[in-house]
Amino acid sequence: MKLGKVVMTGKPRPAAERLIRERCEVQSWDEPGIMPRELLLQSMADAEGLMSVGSQVVKVDEELLSRAPKLRVISQSSVGYDNVDVLACTAKGIPFGNTPGVLTEATADLAFLLLLCAARRIKESTAIVQQGQWSQLVEIPLGVDLFGKNLGLIGMGQIGSAVARRAQASGMNIIYHNRRRKPPEEENGAIYVEFAELLTQSDFIVVLIPLSNESRGLFSKQAFMQMKKTAFFINAARGSIVETQALYEAVKEGVIAGCALDVTDPEPIPADHPLLSMPNVLITPHIGSATQETRDRMAMLAAENLILGLEKKPLKTCVNPSVNY
Repeated sequence: MKLGKVVMTGKPRPAAERLIRERCEVQSWDEPGIMPRELLLQSMADAEGLMSVGSQVVKVDEELLSRAPKLRVISQSSVGYDNVDVLACTAKGIPFGNTPGVLTEATADLAFLLLLCAARRIKESTAIVQQGQWSQLVEIPLGVDLFGKNLGLIGMGQIGSAVARRAQASGMNIIYHNRRRKPPEEENGAIYVEFAELLTQSDFIVVLIPLSNESRGLFSKQAFMQMKKTAFFINAARGSIVETQALYEAVKEGVIAGCALDVTDPEPIPADHPLLSMPNVLITPHIGSATQETRDRMAMLAAENLILGLEKKPLKTCVNPSVNY
């Protein structure tokens, strides 16, 4: 017997999709792009579960919840949930599950890769090859060493700690800033500093915090002005943590040495945005979790959370535990 009707906003990974279809009656959006808002709202009228899939995450707000009187659980195959009004879900007694933990190592790999690419000026170097200038007497871009440099981590959760391990293997010194200092036994050689000190002391800054009211626009013109002129800025968290115009001006005017981003604001960034024309700016299309294995684990955890909610059992990973069954 099926557990109930589920609306899927996109196509999850095969194993997760099979599990959901075996256990649930499914209405899914299988077309390119995000499910049209009005179609989603109409579909929620008799839905008992909502599965928000990958890049097809949708806005979950009071309007959607008011159109879904039977809704019992919401599951999303991502860690970030700035698209979800968690307080509204909690007020209606609806548990919301995300997928923390399973993408830690993949995202840490990508964040450290961006740091390496910025340090060694990979974008500029590959352009020389692509433009057929390698054999000419051109000046090869010189990067900088990682060894002995200061890495400033904004956020020292699971992903931040994983990036720190990679940086320590390269001989970097780790400083970090968190909402709260970690217990000394969990710092693993990293040193807690205040935000202002991290800005002035870091040779590389990597952002790995969630988007919140406190973090939105954290990296403003004032923040970039406090950084070293030789520093590189890396963002693998959320684009809105950074004021994009301020970042562009900081790079253009030589306030900082360059940046590497996996996230932008707006996202996707327009193809004609001036940041994209700058040789010392590298941008990837939000691929922190984009490996076969990680996406499989994310999708399966989201599917399991969905089914547990429909069975009125505790979700494995619940953002609002006060209403977790």
